[in-house]
Amino acid sequence: MARNAHRVAFRTLGCKVNQVEAETIAAALIGTGAVVVPQEDAEVVIVTTCTVTGEADHKARKAVRHAHSLPQAPVVVVTGCLAAIDDGALASLGERVIVEADKSAVPARVAAVLGTPSAPATTSARAGEGFHTRAMVKVEDGCDNFCAYCIVPHARGVPRSTPIEDVIAEVRALRDAGAHEVVLTGINIGRYDHAGVRLPDLIEAVAETGIERIRLSSVEPEDVDDALLSAIGRTPAFCEHLHVPLQSGSDRTLAEMGRHYDTATYAAIIERAREAIPHLAVSADVIVGFPGETEADAAETLAFLERVSFAKLHVFRYSARAGTPAAARDDRVPPETIARRAAAVRALGGSMRVEHLREQVGRTVEVLVERTGEGTARDGSRARFAATVAAPGTLARVSVSGIDEAGFALTAW
Repeated sequence: MARNAHRVAFRTLGCKVNQVEAETIAAALIGTGAVVVPQEDAEVVIVTTCTVTGEADHKARKAVRHAHSLPQAPVVVVTGCLAAIDDGALASLGERVIVEADKSAVPARVAAVLGTPSAPATTSARAGEGFHTRAMVKVEDGCDNFCAYCIVPHARGVPRSTPIEDVIAEVRALRDAGAHEVVLTGINIGRYDHAGVRLPDLIEAVAETGIERIRLSSVEPEDVDDALLSAIGRTPAFCEHLHVPLQSGSDRTLAEMGRHYDTATYAAIIERAREAIPHLAVSADVIVGFPGETEADAAETLAFLERVSFAKLHVFRYSARAGTPAAARDDRVPPETIARRAAAVRALGGSMRVEHLREQVGRTVEVLVERTGEGTARDGSRARFAATVAAPGTLARVSVSGIDEAGFALTAW
């Protein structure tokens, strides 16, 4: 650490978009000479908030209060989705709390607190020391789906796409700085459209930079169309993994959620994707306990999940978010019922995860080595191997000999 360098810390909640936005803020501050440290050592703590559920709001406020209570009395700068729709409640959490809804303005606000000049973020800084060899690149913001449980369209606004030339410049800089993989991310990435350039075109343009691996953070079912699958199929750099949110395996619940597909449509989309991309791993989000969900709906969800089969499930217990249609309903599912149903879905997800990993045994897979003896395969699986196999920050091909006892990762020796 440079002598007398200003010290900043980050607490980032929520989605991958929040993560990449926080990294961009960090890069800008590093450009002014600041260093990133643990919260306990910081002069300024930057809290990037999520507001997707009531529980997310609670966690955001708790994070702000914790940072404000630290013994060294740091200034706490709050940004992110909750800050974007805050009614003054965040600022009332402490006299040293600064709320900045405009994330692009956070570096200047922090620099002003520290008494240093502001500087623009550099993409190379995000791929350097302290960041990842897998780099996230934000290509889109906003959503206008207005699902019944979600406040994000109000916090993020309508879809907006990053100009393709800016995306390509960032990917090239990250590649030159040592990144081997980029994760294209956004709030509703399937809506990417810059001057007629859509997501399939963007994927192919990113591949032309020479970056070795490309993946998407998440893409809505209706956007997994033939054009996207065709682009992925002819792009060798694209990793064999798609995260396609499901939310429920009950058609009745999907309709009440305001989702734009039914289970038959979703299943057909996944089937086409698997036909187009050999060895494709599909992961999904599932919300358990949406208002009005019956035992029959819950059973339909379990049956559907088992029928389609997934490499990984992200299971969320429904948490009401004020301001959404679902929060106004009077037929909420009791918390203990939600917990029981969530446990059942997680158990099924765990068994499907183990089965997916077992199917990889005997294959040779490419792994991005992120730390000694551990990395990420192209299908998104974690892999563990002898420390002598390859150095961190490199790509290696390993033969899968088994899976660990918990079904967490592939093992390769």
